[in-house]
Amino acid sequence: MRALQVLVAIALGAPAAHASVKAEPWGTTPDGQSVELYTLRNAKGMEVSITTFGASIVTISVPDRAGTFDDVVLGFDNLKGYTNAPQNPFFGATIGRYANRIAGGRFELNGMTYTLPKNNGPNTLHGGTVSFGRKVWTGKAGKGDSVVMTYLSKDGEEGFPGNLSTTVTFTLGQDNALRVQYAATTDKETVVNLTNHSYFNLAGQGEGDVLGHVAMINASRFTPADKTLIPTGEVKPVDGTPFDFRKPTRIGERIDAKDEQIALGGGYDHNYVLNKTGIGLHLAARVAEPKSGRVLEVLTTEPGMQFYTSNNLGATTGRGGKKYGKRSAFCLETEHFPDSPNHPSFPSTSLKPGQTYRSETIYRFSVQK
Repeated sequence: MRALQVLVAIALGAPAAHASVKAEPWGTTPDGQSVELYTLRNAKGMEVSITTFGASIVTISVPDRAGTFDDVVLGFDNLKGYTNAPQNPFFGATIGRYANRIAGGRFELNGMTYTLPKNNGPNTLHGGTVSFGRKVWTGKAGKGDSVVMTYLSKDGEEGFPGNLSTTVTFTLGQDNALRVQYAATTDKETVVNLTNHSYFNLAGQGEGDVLGHVAMINASRFTPADKTLIPTGEVKPVDGTPFDFRKPTRIGERIDAKDEQIALGGGYDHNYVLNKTGIGLHLAARVAEPKSGRVLEVLTTEPGMQFYTSNNLGATTGRGGKKYGKRSAFCLETEHFPDSPNHPSFPSTSLKPGQTYRSETIYRFSVQK
């Protein structure tokens, strides 16, 4: 295997011993497509591995306050776990063509009605049955300590219009920040909403639930949902609700509160309207794990973020034989709002020929002394 590995020294003159991009074969899909695994490592020892299957983040290894490194995202040891769709709830996947839900599996655009696969009750979830997170992307080492993934979604794939050319660039900085940049173009007007679906546990993957993690979400409003978790169209203040995380609060403090929205989601599975001033990156969330001291800050250019506490995660054997279950991780899915194509009052997700969709999210790790 070592002979098959490709070591690409970091540009800008940094020696390979301090930072590198490593690519290696990672098996083949059931239909015979070759898959690769890319590993990024910075001078501080942080490692991130990303597979071309679903442009998925497989591992993120960061230190605790004692300097001990642990993997803080849920995942599998090998490709087979990722290709087993019923078992894999999009661990670390790039989600598209449309992240989150579209009501009734349909939307209208320019007077045309488009019908999508219904893979979440009456709705379409995360782009359909065989969406971006289930596709094999093309990967290559990029500039500096980065990996570039590309995928062409053809006109009509999963019911969406237009040939959509998508690029996702993952860059690991020396400040222990993973930068994810999305870009897409189309030859026919379409809808686009891309995100990453990593499941985080800052104590370490498989190390119990995340109810003791302390979260701050920079949002004064959220979008209530119906019984199928489709936004009702209302934008509601978080004041006086279990959804108020403007001040650091334990995730488990109100997760079982007697609240209609909590009951519908089985916990948190809702879109937050982020407090945003101007354009560019802004702080979306900060989560700390008291025992390890690990801290995750999320910055994004997106207007919304789905906060999901893995309420529906069933008993699953993950990496290293670790056991996962309900509420053993949290997701911070930076994105446009769910079902935006059917809600004209929500920020638009339309992309036209000649335009370029761009989005950026940073996952920055540190330690609380």
